[in-house]
Amino acid sequence: MIATVSSAIDDLWAGLRMHRVWMALAQEDIGDQHRRTALGPLWLLINYLAFAGTFIFVIHRGDSSATNYAAYVATGLFVWFYIMEVITMSVSLFTREESFIKGTTLPLTVYAMRLFGQTVVRASYALLGCLAILLISGSLPTGYWLIAAAGIILILATTPAAILVFAFSGAYFPDSQFIVSNVMRIGMFLTPVFWTYEGSGGVRHLLYHWNPFTYFLETVRMPIVSSTAPFQALLVCAAISIGLWVLALLLLGKLRKEIVFLV
Repeated sequence: MIATVSSAIDDLWAGLRMHRVWMALAQEDIGDQHRRTALGPLWLLINYLAFAGTFIFVIHRGDSSATNYAAYVATGLFVWFYIMEVITMSVSLFTREESFIKGTTLPLTVYAMRLFGQTVVRASYALLGCLAILLISGSLPTGYWLIAAAGIILILATTPAAILVFAFSGAYFPDSQFIVSNVMRIGMFLTPVFWTYEGSGGVRHLLYHWNPFTYFLETVRMPIVSSTAPFQALLVCAAISIGLWVLALLLLGKLRKEIVFLV
């Protein structure tokens, strides 16, 4: 096991040292996706605002029990869209990178970091929309926003590990692409992205407390909306992050040389 982890760390370190490569590839991906559009990447901001506006002004019906519902939805959607994009795109990562994997000797970590860079750039546009909604709705910056920033950093630190885990699962079990896609579509309604918990019982209680995505949303949302420090959510997210990194390193060290035969 030590040799497996050591091999994975070598690949990870080699990939991180090639940051100029995967950053350039990520920027190229964003440019290619919007090359012929009039607004370019600004469509990412518009898409976020369209979704947020739908939930805030159409689905919400003036529930007075929801404190600053606009901020609640804005932060929830921002985190959820990032997580959903990371997971759904990760499952097919090695298949999309087939030509590079078979034609070059780049570390596998480069492809994971390429996707990481791409999702961060895309999320930055959504972040602008989220901040705009927060300010318009009256949520002014406080010291608790630093805790929300720490939550975002924790999510970012978890991302490369999640990408590797789901990328390996997609390579070895192609059906997982369809499973993950369907689960994430349903997961948006099973996660408190736009619905509030407020101590209710029954199914909603179970969905709130036993859904791991809940805690990633709360690490960012609670400091902004409720001005509270979500220590429990941070601990749960940290534990999930450590677990994903351990699994990612084991998979990377054990299976990275076999990927070329699977894509």
